[in-house]
Amino acid sequence: MRKNEFLAALRARLSALPVAEREERIGFYSEMIDDRIEEGLSEEEAVDGVGSVEDIADQILSEVPPARVEVKEKRKLGAGVIVLLALGSPIWLSLAVAAFAVLIAFYAVLWSLVAVVWSVFAALVAAGFGGIIGGITVAIVSNAFAGLALIAAALFCAGLAIFLFFGCLSATVGSAILTKKTFIGIKNLIVRKEKI
Repeated sequence: MRKNEFLAALRARLSALPVAEREERIGFYSEMIDDRIEEGLSEEEAVDGVGSVEDIADQILSEVPPARVEVKEKRKLGAGVIVLLALGSPIWLSLAVAAFAVLIAFYAVLWSLVAVVWSVFAALVAAGFGGIIGGITVAIVSNAFAGLALIAAALFCAGLAIFLFFGCLSATVGSAILTKKTFIGIKNLIVRKEKI
């Protein structure tokens, strides 16, 4: 992608921002691309090194307070549209409520699964520590073989906990990214899009 194409695509994605702030952001990325070209990269390599337009725009829009984002202009509804909305409200209103309930249920289940995975991790850690302490106690007090077996099982649980920690971390980060992108998508539906 060429520099002008990149900047035009970024400008279109940031159309909800006030003009001065949008142009400031565009200028920043224009200078960044120019600096990379001066370092010896081709224009395409310099643009590719900056990142994707979508990711940059999503990041910028997520950092902007909602008060500074321009909201879509209100359109005047005709009488026919108002009548259709009123007559269709039993259908579209119930569908909108159902869609909202499904979205809330989806995120409740998603974050519940993340909580369950972290709970399993905590249980494995507790089993590891408890098993080691219990194994040492059993080995000293009564049966050395049973104590060693308990310590081995505890070490196995601790090893599983180490592997599960990375899975828990990935699940949490992935869920947070999905939640953030969903809210950014909802925010982009509400803000006004300007024509370039």
